[in-house]
Amino acid sequence: MENPRTYGKGELASLYAPNIAPSSACKRLTAWMLHHPTLMSDLRQTGYTEKQRTFTPLQVRLIFEALGEP
Repeated sequence: MENPRTYGKGELASLYAPNIAPSSACKRLTAWMLHHPTLMSDLRQTGYTEKQRTFTPLQVRLIFEALGEP
């Protein structure tokens, strides 16, 4: 995996679900994140909150490791 970059939440969500509306893709990505056994706790350790609109490169790496690359 290359070093990931910063992504907007909608931008990353649309990569995982390109065939649905961006708002629906965000909801789907959030649901996947919440259902993963360790992802949310790992993200929170990086300072992640549900209200943030971007993912840092470290957060993107954690998401890719947990959910696979889009």
